[in-house]
Amino acid sequence: MKKKSLLKNPYFWLAISLIYLFTIITFGFFSFKNEPYKITQNMLKNIVEPRFPPLNKVDYDFRLNELAHINIGTTSTSSLSIASTTIQKINASSTVYTASSTLPWPVKTLYPNDGAILPFKRIVAYYGNFYSKNMGILGQYPEDQMLSMLQAEVDKWNAADPSTPVLPALHYIAVTAQGYAGADGKYRLRMPDSQIDMVIAMAEKINGIVFLDVQVGGSTLEQEIPLLKKYLAIPQVNLGIDPEFSMKNGKKPGTVIGTFDAADINYTINYLAQLVKENDLPPKILIIHRFTEPMVTNYKEIETVPEVQIVMNMDGWGKPANKMTTYHDYIYSEPVQFTGFKLFYKNDTLASSTMMTPQDLLKLTPKPIYIQYQ
Repeated sequence: MKKKSLLKNPYFWLAISLIYLFTIITFGFFSFKNEPYKITQNMLKNIVEPRFPPLNKVDYDFRLNELAHINIGTTSTSSLSIASTTIQKINASSTVYTASSTLPWPVKTLYPNDGAILPFKRIVAYYGNFYSKNMGILGQYPEDQMLSMLQAEVDKWNAADPSTPVLPALHYIAVTAQGYAGADGKYRLRMPDSQIDMVIAMAEKINGIVFLDVQVGGSTLEQEIPLLKKYLAIPQVNLGIDPEFSMKNGKKPGTVIGTFDAADINYTINYLAQLVKENDLPPKILIIHRFTEPMVTNYKEIETVPEVQIVMNMDGWGKPANKMTTYHDYIYSEPVQFTGFKLFYKNDTLASSTMMTPQDLLKLTPKPIYIQYQ
């Protein structure tokens, strides 16, 4: 009996087919199983980028000490070693900047979140309201001329301190204190959205940021700030609050100097911090105007958080000697986080006085990181 050829045996081909099918199913399953992982890794590698520039803690620490006129020499990628008589060793992975207890500056605070502007850039701002020529530079000149003047100040600051790039800003009074009570008796006037829209559009032309300033009059921060929520949710829009026109005593704005307590300021900080968290924003900047001691009470209780950068802005006008004394007594001597300094084109030049220059302000301790022109 002749043996059947193996190639003609149907069972042979059936076995081959089963082996082939098993191989396809087995390796195909593992390939399919691993595919999502490969896609995810590819997306992470080629698509997902940080939403904001990551915080460089070493540079942050270095710049804080520069503002305080502390010479810390060169920096390393892991830590800054500073003389023990001034600043303790700072580890770049730490979450807190640790300053010497014998020095008021730099202030011990939490590191800010990614995307923080300060102290990496100095902000130079024009202040005012479009409805008034007396409230500041914003309302005194046509748009193109005003922006050109601001750029000239930016250039001066860039030349005076090349190590700290300047970010231009428009600081608009969105809620203005009034000499008349109004229908609700609050002595304040809220600006229409069209005016705020206009200042934001102007800032975009110069790649700048915006501050919306609030003068509460007889109202409160709790009543006024939430009404600006849709604007404060925009990344480049920040906030200023003015204790001078916070009339807790019920008097008319402008007749006496008003006040905010740390509790008022903490409400504002917490409101902004929550807004940052809800909208995945970079840290907000809060400007607090000040030129007397009673304008801000219980400053030691002001909270600092990673979502908000706080600037105490020296808001007084007059001769350079008087302004420097005010800066020392109420800004330097009561440290919070960062400092600012206001310059008045008109009031600082009365009685044959001269307005202080960038070089003058850079000699102050700490160097102001926010400069406001009115």
